[in-house]
Amino acid sequence: MNMRDATIDDAQGILDIMDYYMKNTAVHFSCTAPETEEFKKTMNRIIGRYPFFVLEEEGGIKGFAYAKQFSDVPAYDWSCELTIYIKEDSKGKGLGKKLYNAIENVLKRMGIKNLYAYIAYIEGEDEYLDNTSMKFHEKMGFETTAKFSKCGYKFERWYDVIWMEKIISSHETHPEKITSYKDIGD
Repeated sequence: MNMRDATIDDAQGILDIMDYYMKNTAVHFSCTAPETEEFKKTMNRIIGRYPFFVLEEEGGIKGFAYAKQFSDVPAYDWSCELTIYIKEDSKGKGLGKKLYNAIENVLKRMGIKNLYAYIAYIEGEDEYLDNTSMKFHEKMGFETTAKFSKCGYKFERWYDVIWMEKIISSHETHPEKITSYKDIGD
């Protein structure tokens, strides 16, 4: 298994993973992955400023994770939102932990303080949502900080959304500016 920085050429492989979840689960409320060209623009906004990693094996992408700007308001510069997807047939093998540990390490070096994850949730589980994402984030040290009740409708049922947070660095009175991913070096 090889972890590396994502490139624009990875867009279709990443979208194939996302598309499965969007069509078959309530993990994401969209019904299909974005168009390739649209997603390449999203990747271009992320790559260089924040880490965007893929895990590949035998030339195929098995999972990916990235950090992105939490808000475009400068007061939030020290916070990031994380996204992670593992190919359905590769779940339960520790790939998510490997990706998140690598991203967290980089974000600490950049000066990021807070990590956030926006997660679909349901009381009890159903065939479209088993709360695996929430459980994974809890194991990675995230805590639930907010819940929005029945705010997403998919597969003819209502789903909640939770925000989870992990503090990864101390909050100094005068924090240094964030260093972009491309500028932190090895």
